Amino acid sequence: MIPGAKPERKWKISPVIPGEISQILDQYPLPLRQVLFNRGYFTIDAAEAYLDADVPIYSPFLLSGIDRTVGRLVEAIQHCEKIVVYGDYDVDGVSATVLLVEVIRKLGGSVEKYIPDRFDEGYGLNCEALEILAASDVKLVIKVDCGIRSPVEAARAIELGMDLIISDHHHPRGEVPAAFAVVCPKQEGDLYPNKEISGVGLAYKIAEALIEQFPYQEVISTDWLDLVALGTVADVVPLIGENRVLVRKGLEVIRTGNRLGLRMLANIAGIDIQKVNSTDIGFKLGPRLNASGRLDTAESAYRLLISTDNSEAGEEAKQLDLLNYQRQKLTAESVIKAGENLVQSANGAILFAADGTFSEGIVGLIASKLTEAHYRPSIAGAIQEETIRASCRSIREFHITQALDECADLLVRHGGHAMAAGFTIRRENLDEFLERLFSIAERELGGIELIPCLNIDAEVSLKTMDWDLLRNLDQLNPTGAENPGAVFMAKGLSVLETFRMGADRKHLRLRVKQDGTTMSAVAFGFGEWADRSLKQIDMVFRLEMNEYNGFRSLQLNVIDLRESTA
Repeated sequence: MIPGAKPERKWKISPVIPGEISQILDQYPLPLRQVLFNRGYFTIDAAEAYLDADVPIYSPFLLSGIDRTVGRLVEAIQHCEKIVVYGDYDVDGVSATVLLVEVIRKLGGSVEKYIPDRFDEGYGLNCEALEILAASDVKLVIKVDCGIRSPVEAARAIELGMDLIISDHHHPRGEVPAAFAVVCPKQEGDLYPNKEISGVGLAYKIAEALIEQFPYQEVISTDWLDLVALGTVADVVPLIGENRVLVRKGLEVIRTGNRLGLRMLANIAGIDIQKVNSTDIGFKLGPRLNASGRLDTAESAYRLLISTDNSEAGEEAKQLDLLNYQRQKLTAESVIKAGENLVQSANGAILFAADGTFSEGIVGLIASKLTEAHYRPSIAGAIQEETIRASCRSIREFHITQALDECADLLVRHGGHAMAAGFTIRRENLDEFLERLFSIAERELGGIELIPCLNIDAEVSLKTMDWDLLRNLDQLNPTGAENPGAVFMAKGLSVLETFRMGADRKHLRLRVKQDGTTMSAVAFGFGEWADRSLKQIDMVFRLEMNEYNGFRSLQLNVIDLRESTA
């Protein structure tokens, strides 16, 4: 299959809501009742708590290491010590960096940022950077969004006479670094309930606890929830529980337009800042901010988010938009090359592509495209003089970071989550690494039918797709990882009209009819269907509002199509 093509998917419809539960939830439209049942909400109280996002926001003081972290920050602020927030170059890391820099400055601290260069320094802490900071009389470094797997660097900080605080939401491996303090909900013995908080979410918890120590400053921690929403959605952490609440509140802060850079970026991306949602972050704002660290340094993204100058913010927004266009073009070219040079295990369970022309800033995107096209764990690597820097994307059936852990002795460094990871390997170790990794994939995935499953909330009729239902479905927001939007299926739709759309004519617009109800639909990536002689189709879709030239209408956003067989 060519990367970028749509793999065949199994349509899996959720069991119909039992009558007694449907009756309990009868204040909601039937399609919403079914969605609530599918999400595990069987009572009015549970449904209302979910729809209102009325779940606990946990105290930061449940985190191990938070007291020691806050105490050291208070001391540094009060004694005007030089503090550096050591960030990362993705949206989560940049957002966390901006958040802590702004909060510490607001409380009177002397603080600067340090964001490593992806191409010169690579991922995470590095000893050379710590040495540069120590030579500049920096006394305290707080590392955000990574560091939990950096014991060597933590030891070097001690040798340099610096206090290092690590704030990381990734999984530790082996012994936790001997830093001054470590804040990580995934470390052994930590009592913080939300183990899936983002890097910027964790930085926010530190800021919350720190602000409590300066009540006379009248600083309000919730002012920084816009950054939490931005980094949380962009990092694709689960939007459930506390994360969903933080993002919902953060979207409200973004909609005020008070953060100049986000307002500028939204404008250039064609987003009404007062209506921004999680989808806008995931597909428009996030990619533009990430483009900075992928093709250049993350400086442009940082400056945009922290800027209070109209001219500067406007220029940075234009630069990020240009970088994002270049990133899209480079990714498309590289995906074609990856598809021509795939290496795979004997049973095709895992895919690998590496090339000297790949930019290490986009290897994660290449891997994502391969996984999307083939539904296999995929690795893409940028070949350098002595090493290969690679990114991995996986599927639900395969924990990629655990697989890398089994190969750790062959890797220079690695880390990540169940679904995404990165590593650096010396070129001479590649063959042995692939042999071992392929064996792991065959062991874990052998005998499993690897076909992506499209989960559908309910089969519906078009006449139930109305404005009242859409208003009710809006309460599911913010949607994202592990909190998907409602997905419906309708069968036997008569096709009244089809035509290609988009500059590249790769997309499809159509009008369909069922039992007297006619609706418009848009199907991205299905442009070739306009060339078929379609009479009746089955459709999987999301209900949404389309706004064009001030006119609003309901439309179906198509996820998948099939010609009707009945």
